[in-house]
Amino acid sequence: MVLAAGGALAIRHMTGLPWRSMGGAFSEAITTSIASVTGGKQANDTSVMPRQEAQRQYPRQASPVDFNGNGTDDYADILAGALQDAADKPKYDSGYYQGGYPPDDRGACTDVIWRAFRQAGYDLKAMVDADIAADPASYAAVAPNPDPNIDFRRTGVLDVFLAKYAQSLTTDTNDKAQWQAGDIVVFAHTKHIGVISDKRDASGLTYVIHNMGQEQRENDYFSFKKHMTVTGHYRFDASRVPADVLKAWRQS
Repeated sequence: MVLAAGGALAIRHMTGLPWRSMGGAFSEAITTSIASVTGGKQANDTSVMPRQEAQRQYPRQASPVDFNGNGTDDYADILAGALQDAADKPKYDSGYYQGGYPPDDRGACTDVIWRAFRQAGYDLKAMVDADIAADPASYAAVAPNPDPNIDFRRTGVLDVFLAKYAQSLTTDTNDKAQWQAGDIVVFAHTKHIGVISDKRDASGLTYVIHNMGQEQRENDYFSFKKHMTVTGHYRFDASRVPADVLKAWRQS
């Protein structure tokens, strides 16, 4: 299987556009590439809000749940898992893998999500598989032919799952206080997904931890002149998930 190597191919995956229709997607790739070189606002520390000030202006909401019992609430764990994926910087790869999981050094935007949930003790793949099996009608538009090897790595599938079992919040990125670290953001319903960072720019706009093959996996994507439309904003709540769907990460 030929592996996607970031850049325009990564954007093609997210947009779902054929090569001949990649005008807009290619522009997105160029925008991302420029931001990768300059680091976006990360290149200028004065445009990043100090974390202490960010906490003062936008106090972090802790999850009432510590699913894995590690002494850290779920939202903090989800953030930590996403940041670890950003630090690992897996090569962009949206390829199909038997068993579902790509190698540790590979991944696409959706892989940021299950790895973040794994940090909090959740087996997101098992939960998605269980919910699709129990309620295939809800997923018919995004997974008409369910396949456990790939369903949990589809943005559209995760969007449906989160819409069912997470708190649905504002999609207005300028409503800054409503965006909290550990939240999940979905772009254009089926195109792209990421985790909200605890980092904010000088105006209070949150950074996004995501993988489109760019150099900086935690960046100020919301402030890009051109970015995909935000269509989903979720805060996971394990209490909303049925017992037969809620699955703990299997211990190795």
